[in-house]
Amino acid sequence: MILPSLLHRFARFVERYRPALFSRIEWWFHLASMPVMLPIGAYFIMGERYFLDPITFTVGTIVNVFVYWYTVLLFTLAVRWVIRQFPLIQHAGIRLVSMLLLVGLIMAATAVLDLWLFSLVPGTGVRFSWDALVPLWLFGSVASPIFCLALGMFYVYSQWHDRQTENEQLKREAIQQQYDALKDRVNPHFLFNSLNSVSSLIGEDTAQAERFVDQLSMVYRYMLRANTQALVPLEEELNFLEIYADLLGVRYGSSLRLMPCISPDCRQGQLPPLTLQTLIDNAIKYNSMTPVRPLIIDIKTQADRLLISNTLQRKTIRVASGSAGLSTVILNYRRLNLPEPIAEETSTQFIVSLPLLTEL
Repeated sequence: MILPSLLHRFARFVERYRPALFSRIEWWFHLASMPVMLPIGAYFIMGERYFLDPITFTVGTIVNVFVYWYTVLLFTLAVRWVIRQFPLIQHAGIRLVSMLLLVGLIMAATAVLDLWLFSLVPGTGVRFSWDALVPLWLFGSVASPIFCLALGMFYVYSQWHDRQTENEQLKREAIQQQYDALKDRVNPHFLFNSLNSVSSLIGEDTAQAERFVDQLSMVYRYMLRANTQALVPLEEELNFLEIYADLLGVRYGSSLRLMPCISPDCRQGQLPPLTLQTLIDNAIKYNSMTPVRPLIIDIKTQADRLLISNTLQRKTIRVASGSAGLSTVILNYRRLNLPEPIAEETSTQFIVSLPLLTEL
């Protein structure tokens, strides 16, 4: 139990001092590379003296740590720049070649700078010469491709991980949206109001009560089936709306007027299911209506758009916002990567403009 605890504390300590420039996996890769890269690099610069002379070992290690990290910093910035130029998966080949070329040039330049820096520090025993650069360049020609491959793999892994996270997030959001949509479609308030209407009709007009129940079953059948389709023809939505309007008419009577006027050429345009019902419910929710001052909802087409407008007569009491409404319609379009609806409010009307689409 002691060893795992110590390792955990060490990992937390190291992670605490991770620079923001490096990702977690890059930080640990550079730290793990130090015990290998530092002695090899020191040998190519100072030779066997590095391992035999304590002073050379101490001074050389201090300078070497500085050289290692500024080189890593330069290489990382160069690799990040290349990644920004070629970020896509299909750019993997040209990205790797560009990394190798750019990092190779930086390696050649830093080798000169490193040797010159060591020659300035007393105790290292290093003298600057062009002949001494050859082993450094050979070492760099091996180390720099390893560095590029490692950072390239980290980037690919990061892309894969981000895509997996995004896919999981989209799945969770889709499940939540389906659940919310199902709750909205099986609306208990609408169901209770409908049952109350049936109850009052039974004693007054049995035939109309039976017709009301049939229409109610068709409405709920369409609501539940709509969850399986991304888009439906406007014609299908209008047929559903005709039945839904009859149910609303039983409850609201002359206080509500639905006035569709659709061009025959637009009836095969596509839109998310239950869009019309959602916007009509939204208008009813936020506006008052009486037989003297009815709520008028116009539904008409204009070019390749569907316009749903209602007279603006806000309720005086505050209405609590729910999950259904204009925001749900916009979210449905956004989820399908479709052009978003446009809402506009004037002094007398609230208008929602929906794009009519061709089938996905």
